[in-house]
Amino acid sequence: MTTTTFSTLGVPFPLAEVLAREGMAEPFPIQAATLPDTLAGRDVLGRGRTGSGKTLAFGIPLVARLGTRLSGGPRRAGRPLGLILAPTRELATQIEVAIAPLAKAYGLTSTTIFGGVSQQRQVAALRAGVDIVVACPGRLEDLMKQGHIKLDAIEITVLDEADHMADLGFLPGVTRILTATPADGQRMLFSATLDNGVDKLANRFLSRPVSHGVDAPGIPQGAMEHHVLAASDAAAKKELVIALASGTGRRIMFTRTKHVAKRWARDLTAAGIPAADLHGNLSQGQRDRNLAEFSEGTTRVLVATDIAARGVHVDDVELVVHIDPPAEHKAYLHRSGRTARAGKEGVVVTLVLPEQRKDLEVLMRKAGIQAAVQSVTATSPAVVELVGEVAPHVKPAPRQPTQPQRSGTPKPRQSSGGRTGQQNSGGQRQRSQRGGVAWSSEGGGSTQQPRSAGQQPRSGGQAGGGGGRRRRPTGGRPAAAEGGRGR
Repeated sequence: MTTTTFSTLGVPFPLAEVLAREGMAEPFPIQAATLPDTLAGRDVLGRGRTGSGKTLAFGIPLVARLGTRLSGGPRRAGRPLGLILAPTRELATQIEVAIAPLAKAYGLTSTTIFGGVSQQRQVAALRAGVDIVVACPGRLEDLMKQGHIKLDAIEITVLDEADHMADLGFLPGVTRILTATPADGQRMLFSATLDNGVDKLANRFLSRPVSHGVDAPGIPQGAMEHHVLAASDAAAKKELVIALASGTGRRIMFTRTKHVAKRWARDLTAAGIPAADLHGNLSQGQRDRNLAEFSEGTTRVLVATDIAARGVHVDDVELVVHIDPPAEHKAYLHRSGRTARAGKEGVVVTLVLPEQRKDLEVLMRKAGIQAAVQSVTATSPAVVELVGEVAPHVKPAPRQPTQPQRSGTPKPRQSSGGRTGQQNSGGQRQRSQRGGVAWSSEGGGSTQQPRSAGQQPRSGGQAGGGGGRRRRPTGGRPAAAEGGRGR
């Protein structure tokens, strides 16, 4: 039987050589199925679950065609030749990392465009001229409106994780972006499913596409084991989480909210298990650092919200733990897809409390997953087997000591609006009384101060002087201090 290799599929030698250096000698099924058509310039509709190898399935033909048949002429500022659309900045970053070595083989350049960071670096890259842009729809549209990028020179367009784009409500923006690309260019659309308008997008923008599907829609492969562990109460569940996090291999633990993810990362680290969090409250720099620590092995545990369910691709994650069961079955499948990637084995564990069992049964049935519920404790044999070898305890770094408050007593002064203001020792105006509590601002933080004896409470939330602009108190809580964290 003839072995299928990248070379036999028509991948040019420079790219096959790069892939061989990266340890990728044989293509995955989605790559073997689509490469003959994509390398020939045909539009392709590829359907495959997360972790099936879709990135190289479109990255290889994109670089191969731009570097050979479609190459020519100097780079032009703000007019790239290749465009890849991705739903999240994490996924965009990882796509760019994956295709950069391939692009380098042909002297092509690539960059990422996404929100949450300053656009200055992105604009500078576009002005210098770039061949391939990996972008999220929102920021890309912003730069298009500002005139920093035009898509009239695009030869190849790729839409990755199209179903996730639909889930996030990005399809109107994606439609406008695709409309701005030349109609005669090559287009590739990759998605786990074709619902929520993805099929309409394919019908409108793909010209006589060749369809390829290597998995049942969204269903993880058989190398993934699924376990449901029932805890008697919240305290028992906490012990289970700590036990499951204590192994030596990489593991991702999912929560429903960012606040819970942050708390678990802190608590696990305090328990001697280095953990990082990943959620929407982090800046892009913090996300990158935490993900890098996890990828490099500095931390073995990543506690994440569903932001990581589709946009994080890290090899050798041996265990995925649903600390909180997800809200719907598609989220379960995509969370679980962080393990058992690229043909490797993995284990998925869902923790459930008594009041969650009925909802979880419905979710698992919709996901097509069969797993018996096991009532366990942290020391049960089934849990010990899932944990495997326990990693050495890592003493957490001591917390930084709190900075002492500045000396001196602030002097009250009357503001023009009838409010009682204060001024700190550095001359900065401090926040006035609100809702019976005084909040001061210093260095961007907020500190609570008691009401002085001479100050009278407000009646009905209005200032005693009555001359300033009135603000309605919210839920009886004090308003945030000036200079504090914005919304």
